[in-house]
Amino acid sequence: MISAVVFDAFGTLLNLQSKRHPFRQLLKEGIASGRRASPDDVRVLMSNPWSLQDAADHLGIIVSPTRLKALQDDLDREVASITAFEDGVEAVALLRAEDVRVGICSNLCEPYGAAVLQAFPDLDGYAFSYQVGAMKPDAVIYQSISNALQVKPGHLFGDQHDQIAMVGDSLKCDQDGPRAVGMLGFHLDRSGRGGVRDLVQFAQLVIESRRGHLKGGFGD
Repeated sequence: MISAVVFDAFGTLLNLQSKRHPFRQLLKEGIASGRRASPDDVRVLMSNPWSLQDAADHLGIIVSPTRLKALQDDLDREVASITAFEDGVEAVALLRAEDVRVGICSNLCEPYGAAVLQAFPDLDGYAFSYQVGAMKPDAVIYQSISNALQVKPGHLFGDQHDQIAMVGDSLKCDQDGPRAVGMLGFHLDRSGRGGVRDLVQFAQLVIESRRGHLKGGFGD
């Protein structure tokens, strides 16, 4: 039986309305000043609790105070534009009313974490990449959220074990990655082309499966 549900954050529970990509811009500043970009840069940024200034210092990016302030302004505007999807708010409420443990697992830089917690406070567990030190689809971050929700991943079938399900808008990170470690992974496609078109539908499927109304298929 599904006893815990994990949501991705941005693109799933939360909408980033003003996309300014300040950390990406910071990396471009590094390239412009002669720093050689590394394929590991994004992972490093999202796996450490860094501000923009911290990131510039640790990555050796030379950026003027004026430009850094402009990037910080972009970051502040971006964070201020974060809103919760209505279906996400409703889905979380539905699941918690059924005593399903609920958590969030997300790849994000440190300044965005507070906005996630403000929008969805007091959930049963959180696993943010900058805190865990690993990004989805690394097994470490899925294990972290599973531990927080007190469910051991690995039981895909049958009702004799607790199961943990994850849903999000990334096939790689929210469906395939969780499945690789024994979680139930589901892809959210709000265009309606996928199996999960909105989070209320997903929550209702979880609840129905818990009540024994669905016979096979959902947990396969």
